[in-house]
Amino acid sequence: MWVFVFYDLPTDTKRDRKNIAMFRKKLQKDGFSMLQYSIYIRHCNSRENAEVHIKRTKLSLPPKGEVILFTLTDKQFGMMEFFRGPKETEKPATPQQLELF
Repeated sequence: MWVFVFYDLPTDTKRDRKNIAMFRKKLQKDGFSMLQYSIYIRHCNSRENAEVHIKRTKLSLPPKGEVILFTLTDKQFGMMEFFRGPKETEKPATPQQLELF
């Protein structure tokens, strides 16, 4: 079982940014890993274990913004497809010219 946490939180004030940082730290402390920015996931061995982590997340919700929690089974998670664009390669360094005298 996989628990997903999606969030869209305001960043208007210093307090809002602090709330985001505290929320992310609590997710990480509870064993969640960042899948993408503002998307965190955690693997759980059972539905009961997933419920424990969902309850913990609900207790640490920030006062403003949106948070979405949902679960996927291992089979559903395994059927996800991830796509990334081609990696940009660094341009080769300009070779140094040798000077002949």
